[in-house]
Amino acid sequence: MIQVKNLNYQYPNTSNLAIKGINFSIAKGEVFGFLGPSGSGKSTTQKILFKLLTGYNGMAQIDGKEVNVWGKDLYEKIGVGFELPNHYLKLTALENLTFFKNFYNKTHNPMELLDMVGLKKDANKKVGDFSKGMKMRLNFVRSFLHDPEILFLDEPTSGLDPVNSKVVKDIIVDLKSKGKTIFITTHQMYDAEKLCDRVAFIVDGEIKAMDSPENLKINHSNRSVEVLFRNSVDKEKFQLDGLGQNKTFLEKLQSNEIETIHSKEASLDDIFIQVTGKTLV
Repeated sequence: MIQVKNLNYQYPNTSNLAIKGINFSIAKGEVFGFLGPSGSGKSTTQKILFKLLTGYNGMAQIDGKEVNVWGKDLYEKIGVGFELPNHYLKLTALENLTFFKNFYNKTHNPMELLDMVGLKKDANKKVGDFSKGMKMRLNFVRSFLHDPEILFLDEPTSGLDPVNSKVVKDIIVDLKSKGKTIFITTHQMYDAEKLCDRVAFIVDGEIKAMDSPENLKINHSNRSVEVLFRNSVDKEKFQLDGLGQNKTFLEKLQSNEIETIHSKEASLDDIFIQVTGKTLV
């Protein structure tokens, strides 16, 4: 559904490339995470793909067709959830969705969308009186008001409390189950690990690693287990490879009860720092 090859982009009146020859593809029904700190090129890449930025070099295709060839019909196929909500503040939540509904050939019922994210009771409240989290939830449902095939979500859980963050993530999982292709940019590694089939690490406009979260953890983790035996104070560490033949481990296992045992997998945060040398801040 999305294919990018040797993509470069330079903002006007700047000397450095914001995007430097990146390559990736996203299959139908895949949730793809673009992970990196502010200024890494995440949002720039998305903006190229939904035609907010032009003048790129390389290939950027949506559903087999170059982005710069698409006309207005592109916006029937894609939906966009921006990081910063942009609503008509003097209109109510329902009026906002009803207004945008008129731009599309087919749409969901606005009240049903508001109900999905807990805003039904606030449907007739002016958006200017909404909290940031409420605006984010309205922004989120507006992105798939017209039932698009592809969703671009920029920091979809930003500003949300844990309860509403879970609501949004559950909806993303449901959209995936319906065959939607979802491209998420975020610096929230926990969200990416739970939601994404694959992730790419981008720093300074370059992709440094790309794989499934599970494979990244397997390939970059310290292959060991940490065991706390009952009535012991300190945890003991054993190498995971050959654990079944480790004489010391087997002897302790026979003579002690295990309180806890954990494989020492690295988190995506740890792997990001290991691969890129930078943090997500």
